[in-house]
Amino acid sequence: MTIIEYILLGFLVMCAVSVSLSKNLLNSILIYMSFSLVMSMVWICLESPDLAITEAAVGAGVTSILFFVTLKKIQAIRQEDKEDE
Repeated sequence: MTIIEYILLGFLVMCAVSVSLSKNLLNSILIYMSFSLVMSMVWICLESPDLAITEAAVGAGVTSILFFVTLKKIQAIRQEDKEDE
């Protein structure tokens, strides 16, 4: 494995731990998006471009949009912003 692959794997572990420790739901979604994008880069390093495209589209795209819509519907985004003030 190359240095870049080790860096990507380290970043994946860091994202996984920080999502579970994050108190803010919006930050958790953004970290999850970055996890999916880094995972798609790992799939490219493993020479599997079809999985990389799927991970980027579904993991970072569709799933994150569904999380944002859900937070907006339950008004969790607005409540967190008021708590920070």
